[in-house]
Amino acid sequence: MRSVTDLASLARFILSPDCKSIVILTGAGVTVASGIPDFRSPGGMYDTLQPELIVRSRNIVGSSSYNTATERQRKLMAIDPTYVVERGMFLENPFPYLEVRRPFILGVMEKKWKPTIAHHFARLLHTKTNKLTRVFTQNIDGLTYAVNLPEDKIVSVHGTIGKAGCEICGKDMDFKDFCDEVERKIKNIYSPEFGPKESTPIHCRSCGNATVKPKTVLFGSSLPTEFFDKAAQDLPTTDLLIVAGTSLVVSPANSLVYNVPSDTLRVVINDEPVGQALGIEYDMNASRDFFARGDCEKVCLDLIDELGWLADLIVETDNLPETSVQLIKAKMIK
Repeated sequence: MRSVTDLASLARFILSPDCKSIVILTGAGVTVASGIPDFRSPGGMYDTLQPELIVRSRNIVGSSSYNTATERQRKLMAIDPTYVVERGMFLENPFPYLEVRRPFILGVMEKKWKPTIAHHFARLLHTKTNKLTRVFTQNIDGLTYAVNLPEDKIVSVHGTIGKAGCEICGKDMDFKDFCDEVERKIKNIYSPEFGPKESTPIHCRSCGNATVKPKTVLFGSSLPTEFFDKAAQDLPTTDLLIVAGTSLVVSPANSLVYNVPSDTLRVVINDEPVGQALGIEYDMNASRDFFARGDCEKVCLDLIDELGWLADLIVETDNLPETSVQLIKAKMIK
């Protein structure tokens, strides 16, 4: 049975001929250093959502009758903030979703956030070893794509903010064109002076419905078939599964943990143990599981150093958040 006891032995395994295929599953923890809040943590979208800001507006002239949010919808969001990203809610009234997401959508277009050390680690695995089979990311921020990792290496389990399309007919819309319409037509509920007074519909140029949105998976929607297809293709031959920055509570993404072969080495990079209910072991007798406790940025930086790739990361400092750059500088001083 393969055994890893520290980052040095993990690095040796990655570079050894015994490791041929690596799969990574990422969650919000790999993105926090970029400045994007974890939706579920204190300060995240679900914690700070203020339904009272999504006030009722007059009906739009035409056949459709839209309101920013009815009293019933605001109450539902107050009880459960995730209602704002529920498919039934969006089809009934697209404005709450678009108004809440407006800063995120435009921020992605403006490249407001930079990929983290954890994102660059995935790229280095690919370029330095050619052993990276896939990154399954649960994040919708699109930062996994921002490190020049080939798109066929990435599966966005819950979709991505960085692409747009119609929720009904599926027709894609150019992301820049979509963002231009968001800026012109969707109210800025956080800074009302910067945006239109009222939200107006963004119509699909194919079917005409006002259901264009980022290509993220809403609650109540099916996951992309790509997730199931690639998981079935990749997992049987996976030698190393790296689970980084995820609570492993969201299915079916968490199924990767127990669908890899019984001799696959599983590494958890997180600040606390996760996935015990899925079979991950944290006791001294664990033979296939290694817990790299700590912040994703720090752990990935230490692992990159153990792999001898620090110089390759240093040249990417212009494409890293300032906090990550400072971590690298501190590492170089030691």
